Amino acid sequence: MTRFTDRPNTALLVIDVQNGVVTGAPRRDEVVANIDVLVRKARAVGTPVVWIQHSDDDELAEGSESWEYVPELVREESEPLVAKRYGDSFEETDLEQVLAGLGVGRLVVAGAQTDACIRSTLHGAIVRGYDAVLVGDAHTTEDLTAYGAPSPEQVIAHTNLYWKYQTAPGRRGSTVDTAEVEFGDSEPR
Repeated sequence: MTRFTDRPNTALLVIDVQNGVVTGAPRRDEVVANIDVLVRKARAVGTPVVWIQHSDDDELAEGSESWEYVPELVREESEPLVAKRYGDSFEETDLEQVLAGLGVGRLVVAGAQTDACIRSTLHGAIVRGYDAVLVGDAHTTEDLTAYGAPSPEQVIAHTNLYWKYQTAPGRRGSTVDTAEVEFGDSEPR
């Protein structure tokens, strides 16, 4: 359904699963394990895995331990790495060029943080013409209840619910669990 009729491929986006982003996040180990399953599934059938890595001048300074990806997830040298400084992984990055070069019109999205970079990237993708599948049990966020936000579990559940029904002309969003994701000839549901 993607607007990109010349881009039949799917890519897995792994967003910001960095030490300083997911340390202390709810279900951290479960989410990282699910992302590892997704990466292995994608690699097994040749689906591109694109890694997104956030940096800033404070807590995620490039080269710092907090900026590094968690040790459980290892990017292969051949897999694209997109550096970003904004929530939307498309903003002022080469993500669009990477995806175009891979013939990708459909994205499967996992990572952190649910209420920031995940949401921003999902919306950025659908606005730009991509179908975007959120893996509901493969994203997490920090606890921001001290600032008036809902609990992380509520943020995750709400994001999963509303993204499941997201549509735009000629493209759609959806939410599935890790076990339901199949890469290859069939489109992830």
